[in-house]
Amino acid sequence: MREEQATIRVVVVDDHLIVREGLRFMLEEADEGFVLVGDAGDGAAALQVVGREQPDVVLMDLRMPGMDGLETIKRIRANWPHIAVLILTTYNEDDLMIRGLQMGACGYLLKETDRATLFRAIRAAARNEMTVQPEMMNRILSYASHGVSSPALSAIPSSRKETELTEREVEVLTGLVQGERNKEIALRLGVAERTVRAHLSAIYMKLNVDSRAQAVAHALQHGLIPPHPF
Repeated sequence: MREEQATIRVVVVDDHLIVREGLRFMLEEADEGFVLVGDAGDGAAALQVVGREQPDVVLMDLRMPGMDGLETIKRIRANWPHIAVLILTTYNEDDLMIRGLQMGACGYLLKETDRATLFRAIRAAARNEMTVQPEMMNRILSYASHGVSSPALSAIPSSRKETELTEREVEVLTGLVQGERNKEIALRLGVAERTVRAHLSAIYMKLNVDSRAQAVAHALQHGLIPPHPF
C-alpha cells in the first residue's frame, strides 16, 4: 500500500469540459493537499497525460469518444500499475462499473457527489484502497442479483465451477464489497489481520483474480455474496 503523502497528484479524464473545469476548481480551491497535474477529454489524450505526469490518482469517465474509459483503464493499469484509477460514473452505468473494476479501477464515484466524499475517495484511492459508495453498491448488487446477461458481464472470466468459497471466505469477500480494510474485516470477524490476508490469498487464487477490485467484480457477477450485505 502506498504511504500517505502530503500532496496527492490528480489527473481528470472526461469528455465534458465543464466537468473537468468543475473538478479543477474543487481540487485547486480546497487547499486539501491535492494538485491537478493534467486533464484530458478522451482516452488517447489521457494516456499521454498520465504517462508524462505520473499522477497518484486518475479520475476517469467511462463514456468518451474514441478510446473509452474501460480501454483507457486497462492500458493505464497495464503500463503504470502503481497509478490508481477512480471511475466517475452516473446512475445508469451499472454493467460498465463492474467491468471497470475488472479492468483494474479501485472504485467508483458519482459525478454529482459532494466535495467531502470526493476528497475522501481520492485519498483512499491514493492509498490503493477500494472506494465504494453504499448507495451505488446497493444498486449494483440489485442489478447483479437479477442475473442480467450482457456482453459487459460475460466479458468477465469465470472461475471453475468446482471451485467453491468457504463460509469464512464469503464473509471476507463481503467485507471487500463493503469497502472494508483488512483491519476492519478482522475486527468484525474476531480474527487476526494475518488470517484475513490468508483468506484473501485463497479467494484470489480460487477466483483467478489478483486484486480486491477484481474480486469484487467477480463476486458481483457471480452472486457470491449475500444479496443485502449493507
